[in-house]
Amino acid sequence: MDIQLGKIRFIRGDNGGKYPFSHSVYLEGDNTCVVIDPSCGLQQLTELKEKKKVDQVWLSHWHEDHMGFLNLFDKGTLRIAERDFLPLTDLEIFLDWYGIKEEQLRELWKNVMLNNFNYQPQNTAWFLQDDEVIDLGSLRVQVIPTPGHTPGHLSFFFPDEEILFLGDYDLTSFGPWYGDVYSSIEQTIESIHRLKNIPARRWIASHNAGLFEKNPGSLWNDYENVIYQREERILNFLDKPKTLEQILSAWLIYGRPREPKEFFEFNERALAGKHLDYLERHRKIALNQGRYTRVEILKPIK
Repeated sequence: MDIQLGKIRFIRGDNGGKYPFSHSVYLEGDNTCVVIDPSCGLQQLTELKEKKKVDQVWLSHWHEDHMGFLNLFDKGTLRIAERDFLPLTDLEIFLDWYGIKEEQLRELWKNVMLNNFNYQPQNTAWFLQDDEVIDLGSLRVQVIPTPGHTPGHLSFFFPDEEILFLGDYDLTSFGPWYGDVYSSIEQTIESIHRLKNIPARRWIASHNAGLFEKNPGSLWNDYENVIYQREERILNFLDKPKTLEQILSAWLIYGRPREPKEFFEFNERALAGKHLDYLERHRKIALNQGRYTRVEILKPIK
């Protein structure tokens, strides 16, 4: 069910806004009308296009579950951060940014992108600028750079309505995703802190609950703490030297094997790999002869 918040409409995604869908937002300014993340569902977006004006389509970032029905709208309407535009220009680059290397898996994902997400290369786009304030006509939007999930992930703040669109910092119990080639754990943490401190009264997330009418409160800390809990599980597992495959087979991120197998095995590898890189950079683990070892900090003898 859609929820109208003044000139801002929250459009709930199919499947409760869970992947492969996301919630969408429609902005009805006096001068310009915008759809943010056209991936809520074919029926909703087809009806919106038939009944309402759509001048621009904004993407919070480059992921497929936020642009599934971008093909419904004219190509000249696209707006996105420049840092996230390249994967939209070529499907091979799109797969490279996910770090998909194995040829059979690439072919699988090519078919998924073409048939399930209607991928079409985008040759042109206008770029949304960090921290710019856009006046759509009696509706102002501040573009908030929130990298980490992706390099060019954007959130949007509506200062007059005190509404904050979080994008994929969705406050779900699973926690943040930062498993792409150019994702960053450090930037993810910084972006969570920035979003938490923006003075909003309502919050819109891309998935699951979607609309928060009250301050999410402890959900902010719970969401961030998932990062540290993942790290702690990995460190505890490395009480003895372990290979990468031993770490992955322990399912320290997802807890257990899930279906579809190829999808979740890839995700486990991506997120665990990011944590291993992070822990190695911070000298909490070391890689020796193909095995990861926890670095023990020697305490001075008193």
